[in-house]
Amino acid sequence: MGSVYVEDPDTSPAAFEALVASVNRYEITAVVLPSLWHLALVGDPAETRGRFERVTGARIMLPEVAP
Repeated sequence: MGSVYVEDPDTSPAAFEALVASVNRYEITAVVLPSLWHLALVGDPAETRGRFERVTGARIMLPEVAP
């Protein structure tokens, strides 16, 4: 693990933008999130995921939940 980005409601979307910049700078190919709800402070989680993946070319990966 390299870095953890935590969004603060008072400065949103600063952490998200820092994550995007870091992913692009270091050519990272995947980011792991516990759930898409971790993107909710930035906007609609599904839309934010799509925007992130388009802008960076990296995938957001989520853990599989056992049945």
